[in-house]
Amino acid sequence: MLQKNTIEFLKSLKKNNNKPWFDENRKQYESSKADFEILVQSIISTLAKIDEQYSLLKPKDCMYRINRDVRFSKDKSPYKTNFGAGFTIGGKKSNLAGYYLHIEPGNIFIGGGLWMPDADALKKIRQEIDYNFSNFKEILSEKKFVANFEGLSTENKLANAPKGYETDNIALEYLKLKSFTTSAPISDEMIFNKNFEKKMYEQIILLNPFIEFLNRAILD
Repeated sequence: MLQKNTIEFLKSLKKNNNKPWFDENRKQYESSKADFEILVQSIISTLAKIDEQYSLLKPKDCMYRINRDVRFSKDKSPYKTNFGAGFTIGGKKSNLAGYYLHIEPGNIFIGGGLWMPDADALKKIRQEIDYNFSNFKEILSEKKFVANFEGLSTENKLANAPKGYETDNIALEYLKLKSFTTSAPISDEMIFNKNFEKKMYEQIILLNPFIEFLNRAILD
């Protein structure tokens, strides 16, 4: 469960996204970052109950920097207005699918999957979906999964069938995808609830079959 001061810091940062303000409030940032780190460690411990490989992760392996890369962006705001962490076996630079937590006032969510995999991983995932579409469809159609998570992201989705697949393939709409991610929104109030971490565990359990399907495709 996060402290309210952490959310208040992010709200203030959104209104004052500049280096002088950030430097002046660096102690508040460090305190908020430490608070988020406690939550990240708690989620690592939760994931370790599902797969002991996650126990090798440290919060620093999961947490993303708050500084934005503005080199190729029209928006030159120096800082992200959220805390984010990716939980993937091997750390956030791994090419495997994993879980993601996004803490931003008014836009808090937990998600999972694999965003824009490289050509080799994308080929393997498409092949696995093609070969085991009934299993993939079953995972995405599970009642609690549908009730909690949004559909898969269609970002950069192909307009036509990918090379090697026919237009009448029953899995075509999924084979066109270039990312395989989904997310579930969380209210700002929930993160201050004593049951927040229990909620996280429930969401992770629902996401797990989807994550395992993607990783099985990549590793096999």
